Amino acid sequence: MASQHRKPRRASGPRVAGIRTPALATAALTSVALFSQSANAAPSSDDGTPSLEEVEKKVGDLYRQAESATEKYNAAKEKTTTQRKRVAGLLDDVARRTQNLNEAREELGSFAAAQYRTGAAAPDTATFLLADTPQDYFDQAQLMGRLTERQKGMVDDYVTEQSTTMRKRQEAGEGLAALTDTQRELKTAKATVQKKLATARELLSRLTAQEQARLAAIERQRQEEAARKAAELAQRQAAAAPATDTGTPSPSPSPTSSPSPGGGTVSTKAEKALAFALAQIGKPYVWGATGPGSYDCSGLTQAAWKAAGVTLPRTTYDQVTFGTTVSLADARPGDLVFFYEGVSHVGIYIGNGMMIHAPKPGTYVREESVYYDGESAIHSVVRPA
Repeated sequence: MASQHRKPRRASGPRVAGIRTPALATAALTSVALFSQSANAAPSSDDGTPSLEEVEKKVGDLYRQAESATEKYNAAKEKTTTQRKRVAGLLDDVARRTQNLNEAREELGSFAAAQYRTGAAAPDTATFLLADTPQDYFDQAQLMGRLTERQKGMVDDYVTEQSTTMRKRQEAGEGLAALTDTQRELKTAKATVQKKLATARELLSRLTAQEQARLAAIERQRQEEAARKAAELAQRQAAAAPATDTGTPSPSPSPTSSPSPGGGTVSTKAEKALAFALAQIGKPYVWGATGPGSYDCSGLTQAAWKAAGVTLPRTTYDQVTFGTTVSLADARPGDLVFFYEGVSHVGIYIGNGMMIHAPKPGTYVREESVYYDGESAIHSVVRPA
């Protein structure tokens, strides 16, 4: 349980989840959903201008869409890197095989020339040996009968190498076509992210000082509610934790210190991942970034667990399938907490209902309640190791 792990130090007394941007800017940039349909919620004006609540909801939707597009960008970027390496390897292989073919062709050509000069072979032998597709002549027993065993072996090797080289050339061509398609996906995803963020910034730029103040108030209310629910989760986890046994130690090892593949223990790895994440607090969110100066959400979790010797996939879509799914009530420090139906966001749990995450553009890596966007936003919890 969470209580069995070393917890990060906290300031005493009540606090709202750590925010490292000015209040008004934070309120604008972190408003991700309509907090409540309160009695004073203003409808759209008669001139078609959207209400503050409508703007807030629209901005929240845009940020979620941008984050989803960011994960698609991350996937396409990773795929592009893999495909580029594969294509480069294929092209190198084709070049090497082509060189071998050229050398074999020259040697076979010298045999054919020698046979022709001595009259040991018909003129068609040279054509056979130097043809681009010698397989067409391979079954001609009359010609093959005039070749020595060594020459026959060389012809066999030549035909095999030529066939393999042609196949590799085809694979390289298909790989280049796939790479081009993936690069197009990468460009599209990047354009989508930029468009969503630009639209959000434009909407926020139109807010008056009074509207920004209202957003700040809504945000403070949301943070207070999230902190309250985090405290409740911490209480439930503490109550469910086994009481400290002051008697004879149990002969069986603690489940949190059991060996895991790759060496080390789960608790040790989680502590390393957590220590890394804590050290990144204050660094800016940048979509597509994997550190060390900035991160997006999945880039941060990937880097944190890499520091613990565990290689996570790049995207939230893949990270959510890596490891063991546990309930939120059973979450331990180091576990990954995923959000939204589309699994477009992730943070690393630190205990007491809190997590460290890279929220979204305009914000910084920070500590925050797992309920920062409401309980319904929580998708699942995964233990990587």
